[in-house]
Amino acid sequence: MTEDEKAIRQVVETWISASQRGDIATVLGLMTDDAIFMVPGREPFGKEVFAAASRGQADAKMEGSSEIVELQVLGEWAFIRNHIDLTMTPPDGEAVRRAGYTLTLLRKQADGQWRLARDANLLAVRS
Repeated sequence: MTEDEKAIRQVVETWISASQRGDIATVLGLMTDDAIFMVPGREPFGKEVFAAASRGQADAKMEGSSEIVELQVLGEWAFIRNHIDLTMTPPDGEAVRRAGYTLTLLRKQADGQWRLARDANLLAVRS
């Protein structure tokens, strides 16, 4: 495994653990300023909308896992195909489980760090 592959795997691990802790600042630091997210049923959105949605769910409990199925480094860009299984439980609500695949593009920044630049999230509600 190359150093870039190790670094990208660490980004994914940090993202999941920070999300489970509700550490929005760390998650935002793992993405480029021009990050774009694509999810079914809505127009693509950027980092600010992601941040606002995350703050709106700050009191929810998140549990989950992420498995990198494929990882390719192509110069200053890389992609990962990931299988994610997560459960979100709002403070006064019922748990919702979502699972499925994401296709994520990462870009190596001038500081040498890999950050999420584009993400197509295909998670669906599971029972």
